[in-house]
Amino acid sequence: KGKANETQGIPLGFTFEATTQSGLTKYIRTADRGKKIMKLVIQRVNHASVTVEGKVTGEIKKGYLVLLGVGQGDDESMVERYVKKLHKLRIFSDEDGKMNLSVKDIGGQILSISQVTLFADTKKGNRPAFTGAAKPEMASQLYDDFNQSLSTHVPVERGRFGADMQVSLVNDGPVTIILDTKNR
Repeated sequence: KGKANETQGIPLGFTFEATTQSGLTKYIRTADRGKKIMKLVIQRVNHASVTVEGKVTGEIKKGYLVLLGVGQGDDESMVERYVKKLHKLRIFSDEDGKMNLSVKDIGGQILSISQVTLFADTKKGNRPAFTGAAKPEMASQLYDDFNQSLSTHVPVERGRFGADMQVSLVNDGPVTIILDTKNR
């Protein structure tokens, strides 16, 4: 896909066959850094708030607490895809007790928090690496775009990008949904 794996000379995003010393055949896929991998963790809440430097920057009653991680290959198309999915997601109970209502249907709100640690990679060692996350400038812009677009559908409160935040919530259920490219 244009870029090469510098240590092996193998293009990124390709699968190749390798034979081990014991004669086993393995299929190995090289990293694909251009992949769109935005991640959202959605928690249904009765209340949530975020505090930065001792001041509450966002607070909601019934709705969703959304942790948003932006990956290296993400762009505006991912923002629109997840905004559309999120405000229509039906995880609130109707009068029959079935998950059949969206945050918009119940008049709820969303608290949006940027979360680079959703890209923690702990495959090597015990200290996480965040190499799959987008660069801060790009991630900040897409986080802002996400919140702006989402606010055209439902009220949105937010944390501060890149800040040390204290997030409090009262889970409802609990119900937690993870959205990423595997289930889009």
